[in-house]
Amino acid sequence: MHKTYDRWLLLITVLLVGFGSLMIYSSTSVVTPSLAKKNITQFFYFKKHLFTMFLGFGIMFTAYRLKPGAIKKLALPLLIFSFLLLVLVFIPGIGISAGGARRWIRLWPSTFQPSELVKLSMVIFLAKYMSMQDYRTDSFVSFIKPIGIMAVFQVIFLKQPDFGATVSLGILTLSMLFLSGMRLRYLLSLTVFAAPLIIKLVKEPYRWKRITSFLNPWDDPQGSGFQLIQSFIALGSGGLKGVGLGESKQKLMFLPETHTDFIFSLVGEELGLIGATIVIALFLVLFIKGISTTSKAKDSFVYYLSFGLSIMIALQALINFFVVTGMIPTKGLPLPFISYGGSSLLMNMAAVGILLNLSKGEDERKVIDRTRDMVVRKKALRAVYGNRS
Repeated sequence: MHKTYDRWLLLITVLLVGFGSLMIYSSTSVVTPSLAKKNITQFFYFKKHLFTMFLGFGIMFTAYRLKPGAIKKLALPLLIFSFLLLVLVFIPGIGISAGGARRWIRLWPSTFQPSELVKLSMVIFLAKYMSMQDYRTDSFVSFIKPIGIMAVFQVIFLKQPDFGATVSLGILTLSMLFLSGMRLRYLLSLTVFAAPLIIKLVKEPYRWKRITSFLNPWDDPQGSGFQLIQSFIALGSGGLKGVGLGESKQKLMFLPETHTDFIFSLVGEELGLIGATIVIALFLVLFIKGISTTSKAKDSFVYYLSFGLSIMIALQALINFFVVTGMIPTKGLPLPFISYGGSSLLMNMAAVGILLNLSKGEDERKVIDRTRDMVVRKKALRAVYGNRS
């Protein structure tokens, strides 16, 4: 029997992407004199986003067509490729610096942030690694290998610097290891070992300033606390129903990064508590649908992959919600599918494409946890291997 993909998963993704395009236009349609001098029109960001959006749907369809076995074979090459791209940001002429950080490489007609590809690559690699026959949850060697790879990427992230990507990759990696049944004492020992390093990183002047402004933004309302206060004003002024689509006052140069990291504040202002709640609900259903894919998994690789991709999207959304509402210090993470930012959108669309494929349940094929991955008929597989994964 031919299985189809999860239509709700696709519908929610389309709704979020479409809504994001609408909010990006709303946040960038007002052109200030300084922007006009740079020949930036009201459709400048919107057109660029539409191009990325259509490219994202192409990537999603391509990812959907990939068999689990093919994805498994790509795990290590993709991880190496993402590492090379990450190093390229430090090469003059290729890497692009903005806001005191070097996180992007120049790709026509725009830029690309390799850290987004790293997260996707790490999820695929971990899914393959944890589904290998020699992976043992009671082995320290099995634990330390992915931690070492994670640490290498995190060191490069911190050189950029990109503390948000560092934290996200760490939580994502530890979450997948925890799901696999890795001994809790290994995970806790890593936390204890990493604590002094985290404290040292946090004490960096600009990071410490973010923490103090997060704890009391009104202590420096015109400086480090300005953005968070303006976010509170946007969310508070929206009330229950909002001030109306396109009627935001905070986007008039009051709230910085309205179209990227703080677009959820704009949603709260223009569409109120009702609009913000609907967006949160859509992400919640998207996460549930992604996780439900694991129940159809007949193979450990598919199980870990669907869980990892769902966590990757949900984690980024959750951190963004926490930042704009002042629950955690400010981090430069866009809201998936909604914020302006091509790299994040493309990688999240690729993740959804893979999830759509996995949601079919793999009725007629199964991924074998050996190097000779192959597609065979279900009856033949059961006759030889029974119900083992």
